[in-house]
Amino acid sequence: MVEIRRLGPQIGVEVRGVDVKTLDDSGFAPIYQAWLDCNILVVRDQELEIPDFLSYSRRFGPISPHPSKSTRHPDYPEITMLGVNKFDRAGRLNEEIYRRGAAGWHTDGAYDALPFKATQLYAVAVPSRGGNTLFANGYAAYDGLPPRLKERLEGKKGAFTYGGRRKHVALLNEEDRDWRPVFHPIIRTHPETGRKSLYFDPGKILYIEGFEKSESDALIDQLAERMIRPDAEYHHKWVKGDIVIWDNRCSYHRAAGDYPPEEDRIHWRVSIKDFETTAQAAAE
Repeated sequence: MVEIRRLGPQIGVEVRGVDVKTLDDSGFAPIYQAWLDCNILVVRDQELEIPDFLSYSRRFGPISPHPSKSTRHPDYPEITMLGVNKFDRAGRLNEEIYRRGAAGWHTDGAYDALPFKATQLYAVAVPSRGGNTLFANGYAAYDGLPPRLKERLEGKKGAFTYGGRRKHVALLNEEDRDWRPVFHPIIRTHPETGRKSLYFDPGKILYIEGFEKSESDALIDQLAERMIRPDAEYHHKWVKGDIVIWDNRCSYHRAAGDYPPEEDRIHWRVSIKDFETTAQAAAE
């Protein structure tokens, strides 16, 4: 029997009793709606091969390979392998791999002209302790902004690049490190739910259009302080076989980065675009 239940008051929903390999359209519809309603969807107890994971992921939208070529699966470039090869030949820990995603709260794909709709992970190996992924609600972030700040930001766009102001591009190949800014609304209306959220990534944003540099920097610092509301978080403790998908259009996340480095924490990861934006890109 399929069970769908909320995980937190403002974010997160869990599904049990389903096998995504055999899920038909009528069974997928309420799961997809639960995801739209709750930003983060956890599907438990799955046993998948890579083609199964890719097939299920494409139900949410087209898959786009991540810019980090060195961490792509050698046979399936659409898949990023998280947590693999974190030690070099001398046995030294590669912090970029071990702590990937733990530098701060962020949303995936803001650096792309057609930003990521969603990111989905499948847990292949989990550590004995730690290694959680933390999520927060972008709708709640917007709702919590003071009215005057909302007015100042309405209609404004942020300039985003992969490395942001700190030019953090260590995971990219040398030839892939030159990024031109792309522009997205800071106050973003979700194309499917119609709700407004704060679309923001302090690690990817360069500036906010329409403000002097000092004012833009001050606004970015203010938004970084306001983007996470403790009453609108969900912290996911991974279990092998979990699939977790989050909506980058209205949520933020970060890795805890605290698991024993000698233990495995391995996920398959895919980046998912909107069907509509992919069609738009083809037309341009």
